[in-house]
Amino acid sequence: MKLATVAHGGRRTAAVLDGDHWRALPADDLSTLLATTAPDRFAGLAGARLPGAVPVLPLPSPRKVVCCGLNYADHITEMGRELPDHPTLFAKYADTLTGPEDDLVLPKGLDVDWEAELAVVVGAELSGADRDLAERSIAGYTVANDVSVRDWQRRTLQWFQGKAWDRTTPLGPLVVTPDELDPVAGVEVICRVNGAERQRGNTRTLVFDAADLLAYVSAFTTLRPGDVVLTGTPGGVGMGMTQPVFLADGDLVETEIPGIGTLRNRFRLADPRS
Repeated sequence: MKLATVAHGGRRTAAVLDGDHWRALPADDLSTLLATTAPDRFAGLAGARLPGAVPVLPLPSPRKVVCCGLNYADHITEMGRELPDHPTLFAKYADTLTGPEDDLVLPKGLDVDWEAELAVVVGAELSGADRDLAERSIAGYTVANDVSVRDWQRRTLQWFQGKAWDRTTPLGPLVVTPDELDPVAGVEVICRVNGAERQRGNTRTLVFDAADLLAYVSAFTTLRPGDVVLTGTPGGVGMGMTQPVFLADGDLVETEIPGIGTLRNRFRLADPRS
């Protein structure tokens, strides 16, 4: 199935794609629906068609957003690090999330970088789960970009302050269920800036895959339906270039995973006094 939260007729609703048409699901968004309904029941709940519906932020209110850094071998190498024995994790707030075509607005004077990622959506409560249970509890996959404020990230050994700026992590446009997408077999993760390809990696090369990450995280904190885990970014980030390159006002960042869709986010600089 392909799922989304869509805007239609001045309101928002969870929806499932039926051929070329969106059909309403009985909740205002996917976060709300996942909190009350198992994903395998979604197809039977499809209601009226929603002509002209447009996907927006699919999961506006996860309880937890957990991210894995340094999870592709090529990106680990370009950052001058060794392959890890355990996932390198950090957290975001739901406030960091924004829609698949929303502008990314940050103050002037920051070093802002792109990081294309596959995100996994939790479909069942997990606490101390093994890999098999974690894999069976995946509701689906979506596209994310862990846009990072590098100069703030480098201020200390902790990354949080460079990763948790409001409305800077685009997510969407769809959530695709595991029967339609297999990251273990391999899907491409691509980022373009102003049409120029900057990143292209394949999830076959993840050090820790989606099930590994859900099991690991659930060992120390309970994951619940609708939570989101970002699985890391491939090589090609701006900070990793010989001469680092960062986003400039007006740049268009496109983040694509074939089989899910493409985020299109324009980067805007704002006067920090405004």
